Amino acid sequence: MIGLVLLGVLVLVAGGCGCVVWASRGGPRWVRVVAAVTLGAGELVRSRKKRGRRNEGGDITVLGGDGGGGGGDGGS
Repeated sequence: MIGLVLLGVLVLVAGGCGCVVWASRGGPRWVRVVAAVTLGAGELVRSRKKRGRRNEGGDITVLGGDGGGGGGDGGS
């Protein structure tokens, strides 16, 4: 079931990207509307992601970092 939902989302994303490209080349009005909705959704997701990072409190974890547990590559 979840696979069908993910497949549907993938089809919508691919169709939206196709409409953005087509609209940039002067497609019909409905393509420009779909492209505008797609770009707006992308901006919404981007702004929500930035807002979420701001609320984390500055705790950044880097993958592969030593985390203070030694094992660093600095030499003394």
